[in-house]
Amino acid sequence: MPASPSPRKTSPKPTSAPRRRSPAKPVSVITGGAGFLGSHLVDVLLARGHRVVVIDNLITGSTDNIQHLAGNPDFRFIKQDVTEYLYLDGPVDFVWHFASPASPIDYLELPIQTLKVGSLGTHKALGLALTKGARFLITSTSEVYGDPLVHPQTESYWGNVNPIGPRGCYDESKRFAEALTMAYHREHGVDTRIVRIFNTYGPRMRLEDGRVVPAFVSQALRNKPITVFGDGTQTRSFCFASDLIEGIYRLMMCKDASASNPCNIGNPHELTMLQFAEEIIRATGSKSRIVHKPLPQDDPKQRRPDITRARQILQWEPQIPLSEGLVPTIAYFRSRIGA
Repeated sequence: MPASPSPRKTSPKPTSAPRRRSPAKPVSVITGGAGFLGSHLVDVLLARGHRVVVIDNLITGSTDNIQHLAGNPDFRFIKQDVTEYLYLDGPVDFVWHFASPASPIDYLELPIQTLKVGSLGTHKALGLALTKGARFLITSTSEVYGDPLVHPQTESYWGNVNPIGPRGCYDESKRFAEALTMAYHREHGVDTRIVRIFNTYGPRMRLEDGRVVPAFVSQALRNKPITVFGDGTQTRSFCFASDLIEGIYRLMMCKDASASNPCNIGNPHELTMLQFAEEIIRATGSKSRIVHKPLPQDDPKQRRPDITRARQILQWEPQIPLSEGLVPTIAYFRSRIGA
C-alpha cells in the first residue's frame, strides 16, 4: 500500500508583540499629524504627557500647524509618505492613523493617492502597531454610510455607497481601511479602534479645502455670495475640533470589551445648509447673500450621528455649541485672509 501522506503542518497565527511601555512617557505615533485634526491631537497628547512622533508627507497637511512645537523635546516630525515602509527605533504604545485627504476638493484631485493611503497606508500603519505591540486607531468617516437610507446613522448601518462614483475613492478607501483593521484585530490580535468622524470644524482648517465650514466662512468674511448646493435642505451636524479629539482620545484609551467595534464621534445637533449659511452670516456680520448651485453627484442628503454608543462606553458627548465654536474658528479664518 502507498504510504499515507504526512499530516499537514500548520504554522501558528502570528500575534502582536507584547505591549512594551516606554520607561517614562507613553509614545504615540500620528500619521497625518500635520493636518487639521492630527495637529490638534498632537497638542492634546503632549499636554497629557505623551512623547509624539508625527509622520506626514504634507500633501494636505502643513508645518504651520505644528511649528509652535519646534524645540519641544517630546515632539518629533518625520516627512514621509505613510504608504512607504514605516520604521522607528524604540517602543511605541499608540498608533493613530489620521493620514488621508479628507475634503472633496482634495480627494477629487487626488483619487489614487486617497485610495493608496486608505489601503497601503493603513497596511503600513497596522504593520507598525503589530511590530511594536501598540494599540491602533483608524480615523474612518461618516462617508462610509454614503447617502444614507437610515437616519440618524448608527454603527450597525452598512451604508448606501456608490463605489464607482466620484466620491468612491474616499468612501471605499475608508471602508477598506475598516475591514483591514478588523482583519488585523482578528488574525493578529492587534488591539484596534475605529472612529467614524462626522463633520468637524475649528482653527487650522484650510481656507480652500472645499468643505462647507471654510467655504461659507471665507465667503462671508469677504462679503461674497455664499454658495449653497441644491435647495439647501440637506443636513449636516457640526462638532468642534476639541470635542471631537476628546472623544477620539477616550476611544483609544477605552478598555471596554467592545471598544474594537466602530464608534461614531460627532454632534447629533442637525442643521440644514440654509440654516448653517444664515448662522455664518450672523456670526460674521457679513453682507453676503445666499446663492444656489446644482447638488454634486452622490452628495449625502442627511448626515447626523447616533452617538448612543459613545455616550455608553466613553461617557462622551459634545460640549461646545456651534455659536461658541464659531468664535475661534472665524477669528482663525479672519487672520488667514486679513479680513
